[in-house]
Formats: sequence, structure tokens, C-alpha cells
Amino acid sequence: MRKRGHGSRGVAAAAVAALLGVAGLAGCDASGGNSPGPSGTSARAAKPSPKPTPAWDSSPRSLAAVGDSITRGFDACSVLSDCPEVSWATGTDLKVNSLAVRLLGPAGAAQRSWNYAQTGSRMTDLPGQMAQAATKKPELVTVMAGANDACRSSVSAMTSVAEFRTQFQDALTTLREALPKTQVYVSSVPDLKRLWSEGRTNQLSKQIWKLGICPSMLGDADALDSAATLRRDTVQDRVESYNSVLREVCAKDERCRFDGGAVFEYRFGTKQLSHWDWFHPSKNGQARLAEMAYAAVTSRTPPA
Repeated sequence: MRKRGHGSRGVAAAAVAALLGVAGLAGCDASGGNSPGPSGTSARAAKPSPKPTPAWDSSPRSLAAVGDSITRGFDACSVLSDCPEVSWATGTDLKVNSLAVRLLGPAGAAQRSWNYAQTGSRMTDLPGQMAQAATKKPELVTVMAGANDACRSSVSAMTSVAEFRTQFQDALTTLREALPKTQVYVSSVPDLKRLWSEGRTNQLSKQIWKLGICPSMLGDADALDSAATLRRDTVQDRVESYNSVLREVCAKDERCRFDGGAVFEYRFGTKQLSHWDWFHPSKNGQARLAEMAYAAVTSRTPPA
């Protein structure tokens, strides 16, 4: 298992504490030489209380989703078609029990959740989707994007890590400029190599993969030579780097929660994969994504 990037919150906290200590010393010097500093009520007035970290609201009253084909329920109901009613984020199908249904109830999910994800979209499309979502003033926005940045015609066509970081930062900035207090749940990018290994034993899936589903990972699905192995490993490394970016950028936003890598680590099996393409989540897979999202959103502490 490769090492993945993790947010260094302990180091950040130590750095903040050190800076506060320096600020405190500077405040004493500012009182003038050896003269005593202010005390009592004056001292309390001279030292404003630090701004508290906003509490995470585990029961938002509205929800908007942005992202790609997974959030649109692609291939979950019929071949090569969106099926948003089974979306893990905003779907109304009670068998999926989407995040919106869990948080808002069936009626609330129908009235106060909106799906702006688009099949085929990449991280470069996320700022535009965020702008659309902001018009509804949701209390929570879900993000699942990045698979299509790795699923390209070739490894050389994949979105660079630097571009991916800039685009994700731009998307969060777009949301923050409109809605400073809206919370954000960010899903990790799924383990694409795992999906390849599960689907490659099915002859029908391999025929559908030839239509252009994730060529960088799924192309020549039966090839096991060194070149094919290197190609898939390169895609997998890029996905892991994307997840590190999502973790790091989200950690800088006090109202953003990353899933801790839960979706990437989930072992999707045949029940969780679409039997139309053996790559996108089935209804069962969508339900598992909803479970992971709900656990992260309602947890008292952010996922590790």
C-alpha cells in the first residue's frame, strides 16, 4: 500500500501556538520598557478573545451536489444513461436512502436538494457547478469529482496535480464568495484500479469499456504486460495524489470535511458495481456511498 498524504493538523496547531506566544511577548513590549502592563479589566480589554472555530452542523436543512457521473447515478438504472433519482447525494429512491433522504426526509429531499453534477465533468468544471449550487443557498454542498481527470484517453492527458489543486481551490473560492457559511463534504476519488480488477472478468463489461469508459485505466483490459501495468499504476498514483490535494485544500477551510479516504478505501464488489458497465456504482453501490457520506457529515469529529 502506497503512502498517502495526510493533513498535519498537529504541526499546524503547534505553529499557531508558537505565533500566539510571540504575539503575547510583543504585546508586553508594547507597554513601554520595564513599565508594568495593563491588569484587571484593562488587561482583558486589551487582549481580545480568539475567534472560535465554528461548530459543524450535523443536520443541515438543504443540500446541493456537484461532481460527475457517479453523482448523476450514471448506468445505475439503464445502460449509458443518467439516473439521478438513485444518486447517493440527492436521490429520492428510498432503497438507496441517499444523503438527502437521511438528512432531510423523503419530502425534504425532493424539495430542498439539488443536483448540479454532470456526467463527464472534470475538476475544471467544478467552479461553474459551484456557482449554480450557490444560487440555491444550500446549507451543505457535496463534492465528488476527480475520476474523469484520471480517466482520460491516455496517461499524458490526465489533469496535472498542480492544475487539479488550482481548480479545486477555485471551486471552493467560488462557493465561499457567495456563501461563506455553507458546509462542504468532499468525497475521495474511488480506487479506479480496484474497479478494473473487479470488472475485467466480465466479457460484457469489457465490450462496453471499449466505447470509451476510462481508457487510461480500462483500455486493453486483459493486457498484463509491463507497459499495461505501468500505465495502470501511473493512473492509480495520480488518483492518490488527487486525494491528497482534496484532503489538504479541504483542511484549510473550517467548514469543509474530507471523507478521510473512505470512498477510495471501500472495496467495491460485484453487488456495488453497475451490471451495465461494471465500473460505475449500482443502486447498491450508491447506497454504500450514501452511508459513508452520512457517517462523515453527522460525525461529531471530522474523519481521520
